[in-house]
Amino acid sequence: MTAESDYIAINKHSWNNRTDVHLKSDFYDVPGFLTGKSSLNSIELDLLGDVKGKSILHLQCHFGQDTISLARMGAKATGIDLADKAIESAKQLATQTGVAASFICCNVYDLPNYLDQQFDLVFTSYGTITWLPDLDKWAKIIARFLKPGGKFIFVEFHPVVWMFDDDFEKVGYNYFNAGPIVETESGTYADKSANIVQESVCWNHGTSEVLNSLISNGLEINSFNEYDYSPYNCFRKTIEFEPRKYRIEHLGNNIPMVFSVVATKKP
Repeated sequence: MTAESDYIAINKHSWNNRTDVHLKSDFYDVPGFLTGKSSLNSIELDLLGDVKGKSILHLQCHFGQDTISLARMGAKATGIDLADKAIESAKQLATQTGVAASFICCNVYDLPNYLDQQFDLVFTSYGTITWLPDLDKWAKIIARFLKPGGKFIFVEFHPVVWMFDDDFEKVGYNYFNAGPIVETESGTYADKSANIVQESVCWNHGTSEVLNSLISNGLEINSFNEYDYSPYNCFRKTIEFEPRKYRIEHLGNNIPMVFSVVATKKP
């Protein structure tokens, strides 16, 4: 069996393997989160607006911090993720914070087998679509779970970032989806010195692939924005030029690091 055909099992193991390290990391700051700190950044907060009373489906939620943050803002939030260890931790965090948020453990593409309702908003952010081989199937899921007139809010690392090698010295990967990228990583972005090793399978997706997958599945693009920084210090050779804003030091503001899309499901 090839890594591509078994990618769900490989990536599920990879994310389960990271979860304990991530829970203890400064990157995720669980102690601060438990005392009320939101895990959401200004980019997505501005796009989401007032979510009080709205139903939100959060795809690929990891261990649920953003889902719980949305629920703290008054939303009825449901998070899904394929890693059972992460979902178990998400449920524990929700209990610890006293927040009513729901969690489902499944692969994104399988969600219709686990959930049968539609939402005011579908939300997903930062390092999500790279784990999915087929964006048309992804966009079909988004359309399936949005109410007519509902909005999709998406914030993601820019595909230009994934072209570079780890040190951002040269172009190491295709901008476009040229098939599965199978890699073995020591440590993890949240703790690069962590004593863990995991194999993963991912895919690069160019901007046109993202936008066209949404358009062809009945979503109307309301806005597309690009940002010259990352709110996360998860890459090598970074500099924090403003609080919680990071760039690759030797590249400055010359490359886009994040993009966002807001789209509406046509009635």
